[in-house]
Amino acid sequence: MKHPFSSFRKLFPILEHKVQLSSCSQSALSLPVRRAIDDYLEVWQTRGADWGYWMEQVDLARAEFARMIHADAADVAVLGSVSDAASSLASTLRFDADRHDIVTTTLDFPSICHVWLAQAPRGARVRFVPGEAGSSTATERIADAIDARTALVSVSQACYYDGQLVDIAATGRAARRHGAIQFVDAYQSAGAIDIDVRNQDVDVLAAGAQKYLLGIPGIAFLYVRPELAQRLTPTMTGWFGRVNPFAFDPQGLDFAPGAARFNTGTPPMMCASVARASMQLLNEIGIAPIEAYLAQLSDVALEEARRLGLSVASPASPQAKGANTAIRVPNAPQLEARMLEAGYVVSARNDVIRIAPHFYNTAEDVTGALRALARLVL
Repeated sequence: MKHPFSSFRKLFPILEHKVQLSSCSQSALSLPVRRAIDDYLEVWQTRGADWGYWMEQVDLARAEFARMIHADAADVAVLGSVSDAASSLASTLRFDADRHDIVTTTLDFPSICHVWLAQAPRGARVRFVPGEAGSSTATERIADAIDARTALVSVSQACYYDGQLVDIAATGRAARRHGAIQFVDAYQSAGAIDIDVRNQDVDVLAAGAQKYLLGIPGIAFLYVRPELAQRLTPTMTGWFGRVNPFAFDPQGLDFAPGAARFNTGTPPMMCASVARASMQLLNEIGIAPIEAYLAQLSDVALEEARRLGLSVASPASPQAKGANTAIRVPNAPQLEARMLEAGYVVSARNDVIRIAPHFYNTAEDVTGALRALARLVL
């Protein structure tokens, strides 16, 4: 199988001695990201403090994320994590007697579910749609659970556990039909799946940088549909949520227009510098061709796993899953460590080992990892 992105492998030095297949947890470090870190440290060391440079990096990162999801930079806020983004959105909601439900699934990432459960003292009731590993019917089951009592629908576009996909346009339509808002957790999809928030009519979408966006933890991006943003007032806020943060007015609580009202305190500047570099690389390559190639690698992974007799937790069709292929194993954390000893960086979660390539990986990387895993468990 031809590798269309082979010329980019030299940008990821770890590939010279390890096969990194852990993009569902942490992607490989690239030279552009390393340079961005070095540049930030150099500015810090030589200038001491440079707010102009810091804010420029935040704005450039916001613009790259907006470009990636086909949005305007003004529609994107910058926060510290996807949990922060979800908490900020939750703070805008008023759970009353007629509309108090939050619909999510048992296979959404626990951190996000915990944010919704924390709204119970404010009147929220969380309704969990039972998740089914390897399923391709989550979209329909989520849509069926939405009704007139639903205030918020929370979906993971790609599941952290087994990679199964949700059609966020379809669940979003179901939410709007009942007057609810949809929150999309795109942490496992942004950078690997082409997202178009306008064509998919997305209400709210959040993603962090360290997985398929090739960055590091400590920064997340929150897209809010412009018309919706103007109707929402977060109570989780900070000085960068103001019309003019540098007015330094302790008695004035105005809210910036659009998504900027969801900004909180001082943004994560070094993380933004990294995210700017990592997303610039992805945008130059193009997410659509990356998505198409990762679907081919999914096909390779599923076929090789079947041939080896491994137990696959992910959906059986590449079209129903993201880049992650989850293999059921005993003692997953121990096997993750043994795979590293064998030269393969993979990621354990619960009872699975996740094989999660990115565009810099080859079909041979994937088959080699699965064969090494089979030798350890079969």
